[in-house]
Amino acid sequence: MLDLPALMLANAPLHAFVDWDRTAAFGQGPLGDLTVGVKANIAVRGLPWTGGMGLRREIIAERDAAVVAGLRAAGAAILGTLNMHEAALGATTDNHFYGRTHNPHCIGHTPGGSSGGSGAAVAAGLCDLALGTDTLGSIRIPAAYCGIYGLKPTHGAVSTDGLVFLGRRFDSIGPLARSLDVITRAWAVIAPGHDAGEAPFAGVVTLAGLAGVEVQPAVTAAYDRALAAIGLPTTPLALPAAPTKIRLVALAEIGRELAADIGEARVSRRGDLSPELHFVIGALEAAPLDRQLLDATRAALVEGLGENRVLVMPTAPQAAFAHTPRPPATQADFTTLANVAGLPALAVPAGTDAEGLPVGIQLVGPAGSETRLIALARALEPALGGAVPLPRI
Repeated sequence: MLDLPALMLANAPLHAFVDWDRTAAFGQGPLGDLTVGVKANIAVRGLPWTGGMGLRREIIAERDAAVVAGLRAAGAAILGTLNMHEAALGATTDNHFYGRTHNPHCIGHTPGGSSGGSGAAVAAGLCDLALGTDTLGSIRIPAAYCGIYGLKPTHGAVSTDGLVFLGRRFDSIGPLARSLDVITRAWAVIAPGHDAGEAPFAGVVTLAGLAGVEVQPAVTAAYDRALAAIGLPTTPLALPAAPTKIRLVALAEIGRELAADIGEARVSRRGDLSPELHFVIGALEAAPLDRQLLDATRAALVEGLGENRVLVMPTAPQAAFAHTPRPPATQADFTTLANVAGLPALAVPAGTDAEGLPVGIQLVGPAGSETRLIALARALEPALGGAVPLPRI
């Protein structure tokens, strides 16, 4: 039996959910014991389908997105929609129109973004499973900051029907959960037949010197611990440019696409876009766009991983930080690579820093290797600790 009033009360200090389905109920099926929250850019019938934008505040979804329909058919109880960064273009979930979501490990800190409501809700136990979207890291960054698991699938493995797109070349819908068991169960439903088996990886690929990205000591320690636990031979991967540059070029493409999607509403409904989003779109439209660099990055990653190697990196270079107008620019430097290459990536919790805030690593595999990544993450749990429990208050 669902106790929605109790969930709403628990949600209040976090502001993870923004709209609730008051008719939510469990059904019959393999997920008939799971509660699910859905990022607000994924359609849930009868609820606002905002994409985190004031521009879409009056749009009500007439039907479920395909992935939501699949979860509902499998018996899951769809509780409602979750807060997100405006237009999915940002990594803090401090939303001008729908409010600020807090990290349940430390109120006042970001849960990450753009799927910050998804990460916060799962970490706080408001739902068993959440759907997020990942364009340049928007599932994996909240997973890392909130101490849970988050899976970005191979591009195209999960239907994006019913998604408010940010970057069609990069967007994926995927699950966040506190356990790999729930990730596995959800994966079987949202990507039926997309299973390449669990044959172990034969080698590890790394970024030499982490390609010049500055990483906090606790994150480096978690990364080193993961490499030691895997215990496979490592091979350095040469990227065609620094991760920061690759991220900026990907953002330039995304900015142009978002500008085209919004169109004349940037003028006619200017007040329905935040000043921040106006500024960011303008800056990204003016930024250099080098699609050859994106293609070269994809080729380097696909060739470097081959069929049986896994790329191990930090998820984000830092732990969660206090909500601030100037977040660190490097949050998506590592996560962007999997999106550019269209490859699956799994964010894995890996303990905490000195302040008790979660840190994480990510595993990136060849196309179609989601179940192999989950199996490797499961083998790493004794060394990395699994989902990070909330502090007692």
